Amino acid sequence: MGMTMTQKILAAAAGLPKVEAGQLIEAKLDLVLGNDITSPVAIKEMEKFTVQGVFDKDKIALVPDHFVPNKDIKSAEHCKCVREFARRNEITNYFEVGEMGIEHALLPEKGLTVAGDVIIGADSHTCTYGALGAFSTGVGSTDMAAGMATGKAWFKVPAAIKFKLVGKPAEYISGKDIILHIIGRIGVDGALYKSMEFVGDGIAHLSMDDRFTIANMAIEAGGKNGIFPVDALAEEYMKEHSQRPYKIYEADADAAYDEEYTIDLSTLRPTVSFPHLPENTHTIDEIRAMEKIKIDQVVIGSCTNGRLNDLRIAAEVLKDRHVAKGMRCIVIPATQAIYMQAMEEGLLKTFIQAGAIVSTPTCGPCLGGYMGILAEGERCVSTTNRNFVGRMGHVTSEIYLASPAVAAASAVTGVISAPDEL
Repeated sequence: MGMTMTQKILAAAAGLPKVEAGQLIEAKLDLVLGNDITSPVAIKEMEKFTVQGVFDKDKIALVPDHFVPNKDIKSAEHCKCVREFARRNEITNYFEVGEMGIEHALLPEKGLTVAGDVIIGADSHTCTYGALGAFSTGVGSTDMAAGMATGKAWFKVPAAIKFKLVGKPAEYISGKDIILHIIGRIGVDGALYKSMEFVGDGIAHLSMDDRFTIANMAIEAGGKNGIFPVDALAEEYMKEHSQRPYKIYEADADAAYDEEYTIDLSTLRPTVSFPHLPENTHTIDEIRAMEKIKIDQVVIGSCTNGRLNDLRIAAEVLKDRHVAKGMRCIVIPATQAIYMQAMEEGLLKTFIQAGAIVSTPTCGPCLGGYMGILAEGERCVSTTNRNFVGRMGHVTSEIYLASPAVAAASAVTGVISAPDEL
């Protein structure tokens, strides 16, 4: 029996000719990632180790992004801890305010993630980098500490599910609609500890931003990782952003998959995930048959949908329109480079003229941090990745996950809407 893409990458990193699902391996790491919430825990754990220092100062990335610029004393202390650790260990890839961004948008942009890599990060959405043909997965802070010290990690080799994407999506159908459709179909535990491997001619119609979004939310289906084959577009992206060599792995023709799904992209409709689980999905057509769902706030940003194409789509919808009276619309570019490009293209002007506000890059409201906390009973349409109880504020608040197009249209109407309703 052959191997999947993920299994081939892990076999190479473990120095083995072959691995099988369920096998325990120790693999070499190409990158270890931490942020301002998870890194301080890992740093404190490292103080207990007999090994001093880090295995490779060039293969660790520390990105304060959740509570920066610092919102309070505790967040300032966390960032100070990370800053001082980076200084002591001469960490090459430490990103201070002014050069930082939301970690999962920043690292590919900086060329730190490429095809064939094995990457762990003390953040569950580390699976984002599978869009470039890497194996990347979230771990706990203790595993991050061990990875920073040794450059290695233990893994149980995951089984896999194949998702064959076919057809061409209609206008305004994005990677967010695709992954929400998949999660709605298989459930939040439908891919538990499995590799979600995306194949098919439909991938050619997806931008890199779409692919990052899909891989980013593999964890919301329980996946160990999400991964795409490396095509010309992915290679073009890596050559533009990175000087690092990369290695392309392809699944064997006889690789084993626990399940296979075919998704016809041409049939998909704008999809929204209702509270309080990402699997609770409804198409815009189903929503139109319901009583109108009034909302109080829209958030466009996050590691899922704060990239340039996301902002372009939102600006296209908002151009020459205005946010509904009483609505708050918050736009958060994912990195400084995206912020700059959006400014040069006039997107920020469009947002502000429409009555939205534009924030510095930050995770902010996604995890109930700041920059958009919800009060009792408030509803938010958000391009983020989770809508659990109390995720963005009060336990009675509600989060509706959607694409940038639906989020922007909803900001204009004050109810959950798609662009074709404007």
